[in-house]
Amino acid sequence: METLAFASVPEAATPSRLLGLHGIYGRGRNWTTMARELHARRPEWSTLLIDLRLHGDSPAFEPPHTVDAAAGDLARLEEATGLHGRAVLGHSFGGKVALAHALSGLDHLEQAWIIDSTPEVKAPAGTAWRMLDQIRSLPAAFPGRKDAVAALTAGGLSRGVARWMASNLVFDEGRYVWRLDFDAMEALLRDFFARDLWQVVESPPEGLDLHFVRATASHVLSDEAQDRIRAAGRRHGRAHLHDVEGGHWLHVDNPHAILELLSTHLP
Repeated sequence: METLAFASVPEAATPSRLLGLHGIYGRGRNWTTMARELHARRPEWSTLLIDLRLHGDSPAFEPPHTVDAAAGDLARLEEATGLHGRAVLGHSFGGKVALAHALSGLDHLEQAWIIDSTPEVKAPAGTAWRMLDQIRSLPAAFPGRKDAVAALTAGGLSRGVARWMASNLVFDEGRYVWRLDFDAMEALLRDFFARDLWQVVESPPEGLDLHFVRATASHVLSDEAQDRIRAAGRRHGRAHLHDVEGGHWLHVDNPHAILELLSTHLP
């Protein structure tokens, strides 16, 4: 049975494990530095850096490519390896996968960290969605990664985000081409915007605390959603909303703020 690709930071077993789920266009290793620094601060914690379906070294798996299918991939990985999480962290698309995983009840999770993501249904929009149009407007291949970075920054991306996105290029027959299937990325994103996961926020599984981290320069989490999360937190005390300066790609813009939150609030 094929399973998701992953790496553990550190490799040695620890008493507590954080499941790390990257966002769309990413891969687990995007969070390696944070995982290392978290272990340095909290040595009882390790992070399992997971490549979601269609990303990194993981298989594409069969369609449909949905949030629930990605959560099912995670469940099969845990079953195959016996590596279960005490907490889960998901960024962007991975945030909704984390919520779906928490809803399944397959882990006795104590915390879910939802990084600039949302449980709501909304029309497709935002930085990750606009990236599809930007990529499709560019050539299918580049002489070098620096040429892709230049094209992406010319389209309005910061240099840091452009360099991160260009890491998805692979060398093939004398040129650099995208390793990602952008039609499949669109399918994942469309399901992300269509999937309603408010149930997890309104009635969290027993013992689960939810920590939403909102990027202040992002509009992924609407004002209405922020109000609803805060209201749920006031009602049952297990939903929290943290504001962090930066854009949607927080692992590039402000990783140290996320590290501070995790170091302080992980059990």
